[in-house]
Amino acid sequence: MRRTFLYAVVVAALSGCAAQRERRIVVGSKNFTEQVILGELVAQHLESRTGLPVDRRFYLNGSYICQQAILAGRIDVYVEYTGTALTAILKQRPEGSPAEVYRKVKDEYARRFGLEVTQPLGFNNTFAIVIRGEDARRWNLKTLSQAAQYTPQWRAGFGYEFMERPDGFRGLAETYQLRFAAPPRIMDLGLLYRALREKQVDLVAGNSTDGLIAAMDLIVLEDDRNYFPPYEAVPVVGSDTLARHPEVGKGLSELAGTISEEEMRRLNYALDGLHRDVREVVREFRTQKGL
Repeated sequence: MRRTFLYAVVVAALSGCAAQRERRIVVGSKNFTEQVILGELVAQHLESRTGLPVDRRFYLNGSYICQQAILAGRIDVYVEYTGTALTAILKQRPEGSPAEVYRKVKDEYARRFGLEVTQPLGFNNTFAIVIRGEDARRWNLKTLSQAAQYTPQWRAGFGYEFMERPDGFRGLAETYQLRFAAPPRIMDLGLLYRALREKQVDLVAGNSTDGLIAAMDLIVLEDDRNYFPPYEAVPVVGSDTLARHPEVGKGLSELAGTISEEEMRRLNYALDGLHRDVREVVREFRTQKGL
């Protein structure tokens, strides 16, 4: 009798947890400023539009961790980038127009994972190969091809994921025949620009929408051989979540096309340069956009 009673208590507790999970949405993000802003934007908008409680699970490291989290049901939605999904998750070649890459990612995520890739948010955040402005002006450098002749005397700094992913360092080095004075330093993403400014390294891989690039007098070298694919920001949501809460899909569709690259740079700078609170910054942005 006691064993039956304990079993009933455990089942009831688990059922209660499941029921609570059914009545809330969990928004995830990767571990850099832009992702936290986008995660907060999705969270605030879904809170407003659906009336559901929204939990935030931000700073989940990179794409692989977010992918595993959404497949395991630990999060319901996060923002990915189409080029990252194509190469890092689907393991396909980094090629195609923005529309082609989006369609391929959307179809394959639905077929392989049961995940819905919703409409792009409006901006492309490609990898940015960045050097100091003073060096660009000294040698009149505008493109990666031009910089390649100087890199044997330079030191590079990259994040761990950029070193490992198929659209990262190895392919870039091969495409542009890049050689460096020493093996690239693997660094935390938040330290790359500081290390570049302080001349600990001479070239880094950042993101084109980083707000600190212009503020710190850094220059993005043109990818003149079109190595990088398009990286449109797209919310990814579980199909089971949409089945339980169709209003989530409607809410996410309202965010489509709402953020330009310049707006994303300003949002990033508000946190990285002005050290403002992310919730306040996102609330202001939603008000400006009528969201």
